[in-house]
Amino acid sequence: MTREEALKLVQEKAPSPELIRHMQAVAAIMEGLAGRLGEDTDRWYLAGLLHDIDYEETKDDPDRHSILGAEMLADLGLDREIVYAVRAHGRHEDTVPRLSVMDKALCAADGLSGLITAAAYVMPSHTLAEVQVKTIKKKFKDKAFARGADREEIRTCEEIGLSLEEFFGVALEALQRDARPQAAIPLGLE
Repeated sequence: MTREEALKLVQEKAPSPELIRHMQAVAAIMEGLAGRLGEDTDRWYLAGLLHDIDYEETKDDPDRHSILGAEMLADLGLDREIVYAVRAHGRHEDTVPRLSVMDKALCAADGLSGLITAAAYVMPSHTLAEVQVKTIKKKFKDKAFARGADREEIRTCEEIGLSLEEFFGVALEALQRDARPQAAIPLGLE
């Protein structure tokens, strides 16, 4: 599946612009991580872009989230590692353990994307351009900030050999690079 085909599928399955932006943010972080870790950037990007493909169908049944998405992607013939990473990113650690570097990276990227996006929203310009690693570190420590960003999942980065600060830097750089073409548009407020 190409990036263009994956984006078309995302747009069909996830009509919410906010959800699409989240999936694109996770894809950008995954691509950045793949580059840093010497992994296949296209495969990792696809895992990030497609990780919440079932969200609209499972938002009222979180026990099915990621399981249904993995089934959908398997039926489409996606790479088994991507399918497993999508399945493992859900809250099913007891039955679907995070085994590979991709599995762990997707879990960490999913949580961090929300924290960085929330940090951008509180900046005066509401853009990623103003966010710095020190901002993310400060917001990460503030448990009341972006409560939905699971700090333990973000810490999964340590299981792939990155400190929190390194992970924040890789993710922020990837998101800022991804956002540059739309730099004049405030994040999420267009």
